[in-house]
Amino acid sequence: MNITELTVHELQEKLKSKELTITDIIKAYVNRITQKENDVQAFVTQLIEEAMERAKDIQNKVEKGEIKGELAGIPIGMKDNLCTKGVKTTCSSKMLENFVAPYDATVVEKVNKENMINLGKLNMDEFAMGGSTEYSYFKKTRNPWNLNKVPGGSSGGSAAAVAAELVPWALGSDTGGSIRQPSSFCGVVGLKPTYGLVSRYGLVAFASSLDQVGPITKDVEDAAILLNIIAGHDEKDTTSIDRPKVDYTKALKNDVKGLKIGVPREFFGEGINEEVKESLQMAIEKYKELGAEIEEFSLDISQYALATYYIIACAEASSNLGRFDGIRYTYRTSEFKNLKEIYKKSRSEAFGTEVKRRIILGTYVLSSGYYDAYYKKAQQVRTLVMNEFNKAFEKYDVILTPTSPTVAFDIGSKSNNPLEMYLADICTVSINVAGLPGISIPCGVDKEGMPIGMQLIGNKFCEETILKAAYTFEQAIKFRDNYKPEFKLAVNNVKL
Repeated sequence: MNITELTVHELQEKLKSKELTITDIIKAYVNRITQKENDVQAFVTQLIEEAMERAKDIQNKVEKGEIKGELAGIPIGMKDNLCTKGVKTTCSSKMLENFVAPYDATVVEKVNKENMINLGKLNMDEFAMGGSTEYSYFKKTRNPWNLNKVPGGSSGGSAAAVAAELVPWALGSDTGGSIRQPSSFCGVVGLKPTYGLVSRYGLVAFASSLDQVGPITKDVEDAAILLNIIAGHDEKDTTSIDRPKVDYTKALKNDVKGLKIGVPREFFGEGINEEVKESLQMAIEKYKELGAEIEEFSLDISQYALATYYIIACAEASSNLGRFDGIRYTYRTSEFKNLKEIYKKSRSEAFGTEVKRRIILGTYVLSSGYYDAYYKKAQQVRTLVMNEFNKAFEKYDVILTPTSPTVAFDIGSKSNNPLEMYLADICTVSINVAGLPGISIPCGVDKEGMPIGMQLIGNKFCEETILKAAYTFEQAIKFRDNYKPEFKLAVNNVKL
C-alpha cells in the first residue's frame, strides 16, 4: 500500500480500522518529501521534525482516548500567506523573509483544533501576485506532471504539493483564480468559497474585497471535508458572514438529473486552446449522459471583468502593502540617512518586480484626477458583473467554463510578459469580482499529458450545488484512476 496515494477520507478509514497509525502516515509523507521536494520545490518552510514529534504525541493520546477527532493526525500544508504562530510566514517575499507570526490565522486555528499536523508552509507568488509561482523570492515551484512547466499561481506550491503527494491536502488563497488555476494546471481539485464564508483573519491581505481561503485536495470529497472545517463566521473578520453551519459532505450524491447547467459562449471563444475546448465539450456531453440539462447562453462580462479585477486588485494591494515600510516587522535597508530613505530603500530592495508593478498601478488609479476615471468606474462595472451573474442564476443552477484558457505553460515563457500573464486569468477573475463560489476539477489531459481543468460556478453560498455537480462528474470519469503526474524533465528544454 502506497500511503501517500490515498485521499484523506481513505486515510481516515485506514486509521479507523487500525490498518495504519498516525506515525505511519507522517513517516510516509516525510519520506515522500525527502524523495520529491528537490524536484518540485513546493515548500518554503518544512516542519518535518515538528511533525514527527506531534505524530507520536497525537498517536499516544488517541490510544489513551484523550483525542477522538476523525481528522486527528492527518497531515496538511499551508500556503505561506497564512499566519502560523511560531513559524515563518514570508508570503514568499524578501520583505517578510524573517517574519515569525505571533498568532494563528483563524483557518489555522480550526485546523489545529482538529489535531491535524502541519508539514510546512508552501511556496507562492510573492504576496499572491502572479499566476505561475515564478514570482517567489525563494524558488520557482515546478509542476509534478512536467518539471519544465509552471504549477500555476499564486497557490502553486499548494497545488504542486498535493499533486506530487507531498501533502494529502492543502490550504490556498484565491484572489482572482489563485486556487482554481493552479489546481487545473496540476490536475487536482481546488475550491474557491463564496466571499465571506471562510474567515480571512490572519491571511496576509492582497486585495481585501477579493481574497478568499479555500481547499486544494485530491478529490471532491476531501474538498467538502476540509470546507466543513474552515467555513464559519468569525467575529475577528468583519467581512465574515454569519450563516447556519452546513455539512458539505451530505451534498456528495452521485446524481445530476435535472440539474440546469449554463455554458457561456464567451468563455469558449478566441484565446481558448483547442484541446481545452475539446476536453470541455466532452465534459458537457458526459453531463448530458448523466441527465443534466445543458444550455448555451451569453454572459457578456468577460471583456470587462479582467480590467475591472486588475484595477480593484491593484488599488487594494497598494493600500494593503503600505504597512510594509521597513519600520516594524519587515525588512529594513542597512544604509539610510533619514526616515524617507528607510521607506524608499527598504521597499525598493525587498519588493519584487511584480509587486512593485501592481503597487504603482494601484497608486495611479487611486490618485487625484484618476480615481473617478478608473477605480470608481471599476466598482460600477463590478456591480454590472454581479447583476449579470444574478440574471444567469435565475435560470441555471451551475455555470460551466474552462478554468484556464490553456494548460500549464513552460517555466520562463510568460514571466517577462506581464500582460500575457494577466490575460491567462480571463476565466477565473469574474467569480472573485462577483464574490461567487467556484470549483476546478480535472476533466482530461492534452496530447502532452498535461491536465485540463473544468470550472463550475455557483450562486452565492451554493457550494453544495457545485460540489454535487463536481462529485458526480468525478465519479463518472475517474480521473485519478487513469492519470498520474510523471515528473518528466527535459533537461535541455528549460533552465530550472
